[in-house]
Amino acid sequence: MDSYQWSLADLFSYMSRNSDLLWEHFLSHLYMVVSGVGLAIVLGIPLGVLCTRHEKLAKVILGITSILQVIPSLALLVLLMLVLGLGSKTVIVGLLFYSLNPIVRNTYIGLKQVDASYIEAGRGIGMSPFQLLVKVRFPLSLPYIISGLRIAAVIAIGVVTIAPLVGGEGLGREIYAGINNQNPLRIYAGAIPAALIAIVADLVLGYFQRKLNFADRKSSPSTS
Repeated sequence: MDSYQWSLADLFSYMSRNSDLLWEHFLSHLYMVVSGVGLAIVLGIPLGVLCTRHEKLAKVILGITSILQVIPSLALLVLLMLVLGLGSKTVIVGLLFYSLNPIVRNTYIGLKQVDASYIEAGRGIGMSPFQLLVKVRFPLSLPYIISGLRIAAVIAIGVVTIAPLVGGEGLGREIYAGINNQNPLRIYAGAIPAALIAIVADLVLGYFQRKLNFADRKSSPSTS
């Protein structure tokens, strides 16, 4: 027990002494996650909408994004490194590819799951297909989309920890420096903040998903 308390005190001391460097790694980690997942949202949501319009194309798009996601993360980053070179750009593009499948798939499923009565009501008041998408289908599919974003974010936070292997920054630098130097304090100083980011992202996005699900249930038409 005493040795555990002592090692924990050492960890806090190390993190305090190196707070500036750790904060820089933390921000780099967050920047790559937000950039990669953000690009996946920009590309993935329109692809999900496209899938609902063309079922044959949906199989192709979902198939490609599924293949991208099952490629081992290190292998994908190394392949991208051969094209893009070392650095954070390679990691961000890798995160884009890794995050596409949950976002595209959940957007597609969410739009498909919208109750037909809402669509008919929108058509009844003269809404165009674009208005139905923006004002009816998309808002009602948000719980599914946020669920996909939640999965993508947690995966991305984990993948970024191997960014140093392809010249990227982030908390992974501290983890790998600790492994190379056999210094557990450096490993924990990188791993604990990375785990906390993943936990916080999951809790926050899960909260919004539950709120949207509750609002959707309250607004659903009665079946009497």
